Amino acid sequence: MLNGKKIVVVLPAYNAALTLEKTYREIPFDIVDDVILVDDASKDNTSELGRHLGIRHVIKHENNKGYGGNQKTCYNKAMEIGADIVIMLHPDYQYTPKLIHAMSSIIAFEVYPVVFGSRILGMGAIKGGMPLYKFVFNRMLTLFQNILMNQKLSEYHTGYRAFSTKVLESVDFGKCSDDFVFDNEITAQIFMKGFEIAEVTCPTKYFPEASSINFRRSSIYGLGVLRTSIIYRLHKWGIGSFKIFN
Repeated sequence: MLNGKKIVVVLPAYNAALTLEKTYREIPFDIVDDVILVDDASKDNTSELGRHLGIRHVIKHENNKGYGGNQKTCYNKAMEIGADIVIMLHPDYQYTPKLIHAMSSIIAFEVYPVVFGSRILGMGAIKGGMPLYKFVFNRMLTLFQNILMNQKLSEYHTGYRAFSTKVLESVDFGKCSDDFVFDNEITAQIFMKGFEIAEVTCPTKYFPEASSINFRRSSIYGLGVLRTSIIYRLHKWGIGSFKIFN
């Protein structure tokens, strides 16, 4: 609890057994009230380990729903148990839980309603070992998105995000993709509703156990990002009708 706000951390997991405990142990439970682990049909013992660690809310999908589908379950459950602030943290230990204090405070004290942990501010991505092609990909896509969406984020592709529940209730994230482009579609919905997004500098770690998508999946993701930015601009201009904004 922080400034009277219930803080819930959600962990969208897939084969995270090797890194889940390390991630969980660094969550600051002096302010975090609850944790939700959603296991997207992992082939390892992610769910069992989560229960062993004492996570009260462990949900396992019988069939793999995808990264976006996992987040939908996370956010719906967080709102169900009365969260005021929802922190989405990957359980692969790529992002440090030590930033939860800072990200939660920005929302709890009503400075901004959404906070992203940015790997680009402070060059955290390069220092943490992000492959060069992914860094270049990230920079090009972000430039394109900022132009079309009239924003100034340092990156749109971080997996470390904090939301006021009021924001999650205001957008219809159920209409977003079940795949990786979910993150960009919900971001577009947030901007479409007129909310602002703050960023904090976030170090990151790239290592064998951390989750990552290959070049082919990255390319598909990139095309989805471009599509999302274009339909955002068209919708702003009143051209066409698009499911995620209606």
